[in-house]
Order: sequence, then structure tokens, then C-alpha cells
Amino acid sequence: MPTISMFYGIMISIFYGETELHNKPHIHARYQNFKASICIETGDVLAGDFPPKKLKLIQAWIEIHRDELFADWELAQSGEEPYKIAPLQ
Repeated sequence: MPTISMFYGIMISIFYGETELHNKPHIHARYQNFKASICIETGDVLAGDFPPKKLKLIQAWIEIHRDELFADWELAQSGEEPYKIAPLQ
């Protein structure tokens, strides 16, 4: 589970070979005891739960880095390590 970015206590990861789980390109976010899978295309939570204020930060970050996230998703699905992406500042 490679961490591709960290900001404001939130860790963002993309897992390898996980297409059967949600079937949509997504990231995994962790913050304290919260975990969620979040769709790259829409920013919607696919599974899990996340504090609303932190989710809004992730959604803003996704909006800024959507093309990079889709590229990382493709890398991860083909078994390659995704690139790090700049944090939200």
C-alpha cells in the first residue's frame, strides 16, 4: 500500500491490483481512526467514513491532481509503483 501523499494528518494511498473491489479508480485515505475509499473521478466516498472537513480537503486535492491520480491508478493496476503527488498546501 504505497503512500502517495500526506497532508494535514491525512495519508493517501493507492493499492495494487484492486479493480475487483470497487471497479472504479479510487484512493484510500486514512486520518486518525478513520478510513475511506474515495472515487478519483467524483470525489465521492465509496466505502468507509471520514470527517466532513477532512473529506473536503481530500476532494480539493483530488480536483487539483486528478490527472496525476488517474496516471497513478493505471500504474498501480499494472503492478507498478505509483508516483508521489504533491500535498495540499
